[in-house]
Amino acid sequence: MANPYLQVLRTPHALPMVLAAFIGRLPLSMVGLGCVLLIADETGSYGLGGAVAATGAVTTAASGPLLGRWADTHGQRRVLLPVVVVFVLSGVGFLAAVKDDWPLWTVFAAAGLAGACIPPVASMIRVRWTHLLRGSHRLPTALAMESVVDEFAFIVGPVLVTFLSTTGHATSGVVTAFALATVGSLLFAAQVRSEPPPHGHEARQGPSAIRTKGLRVLFVVGAAVGAILGCLEIALVAFADQEGAKSLSGVLIAALAVGSMASGIGWGTVHWRLPLRIRLAAALVLLTVCSLPLLFVTDVWVMVPFVLIAGVAVSPSLISSFTLAELLVPRAAVTEAFTWIGTALGLGVAVGSSIAGKVVDVSGANAAFLVASVAAAVAAVVVVLCQRLLHIPAEHATEPALAG
Repeated sequence: MANPYLQVLRTPHALPMVLAAFIGRLPLSMVGLGCVLLIADETGSYGLGGAVAATGAVTTAASGPLLGRWADTHGQRRVLLPVVVVFVLSGVGFLAAVKDDWPLWTVFAAAGLAGACIPPVASMIRVRWTHLLRGSHRLPTALAMESVVDEFAFIVGPVLVTFLSTTGHATSGVVTAFALATVGSLLFAAQVRSEPPPHGHEARQGPSAIRTKGLRVLFVVGAAVGAILGCLEIALVAFADQEGAKSLSGVLIAALAVGSMASGIGWGTVHWRLPLRIRLAAALVLLTVCSLPLLFVTDVWVMVPFVLIAGVAVSPSLISSFTLAELLVPRAAVTEAFTWIGTALGLGVAVGSSIAGKVVDVSGANAAFLVASVAAAVAAVVVVLCQRLLHIPAEHATEPALAG
């Protein structure tokens, strides 16, 4: 059988779009960590760096749905170009504020503005795939591929920004992140042949995507998956440190990402007959079950395979969520719908990492894994109880792979 991913990439105008989007989204995993490393180098305070990075993360999450709605209304290119300009200017302001000892509020303000204007390339390319492949059995494969690329970006990005910030000038990581975001976004905006048409009045006057009840369910799922990822990132580092092997924390985090990437690749090759809403519930139940052994493992090398297994259920949960969102909301609000899930992920990461950190301080690393298990269980229960809201209207379920 032909490789389904190669079939997707052979879609007209797809390959340049994918390459540009990868460059543009890589900084999403670099900017926050780069800010922490830069501020810690300048001030000696990781706490201040974390607070500044959190400010940027919150504004990114808050602005996502608004940028998505504007893109649905006016077109991606017309929104992306001015957003990139503001992003660059605020980035320059942030660097100047940190390096030249401007008042502290200016550092937070610049970081917040930059975070709000990080180009939402990851959401936009998913909308482009729905435009290029709507009604095709290849669409779930394309969305699966995007989840895999996200995972890869979150493996490469932190390694790259840490290497640049710690082996050269402290500003190197942040500057590189901003440069990649700018270049990737401009290249992405230049791919006009794959851009979906704006929906104008229909998107501007229509209800917000979040008014769709099914999307609210998916928002809960996104927040839960984000909380799981935020929790595991903190808990795994703390676990390695607790076991006297902090240098292996990167191995544990990489195992989580590898498990998620591998399942995402496999998920996208299957032409599913099971309804999407059932697959989402099954993935979340699997995620709950697979996270429970982490509470009891006491050896780093034993933890690696268990973390990899837990990661297997992450990508299927996200792939199913994005695919359902595309089918549940009106066509004129798809970009906004995807950004709502991205917002939920960002907020979930912030909450999950914060709670996990507090649990680590009080009860140790293993206890913190319970945060991930509870988040997965809550999401699974919500999806099971709200199956009716996730049912795909008959007119949208034109393919067995997309049937709700």
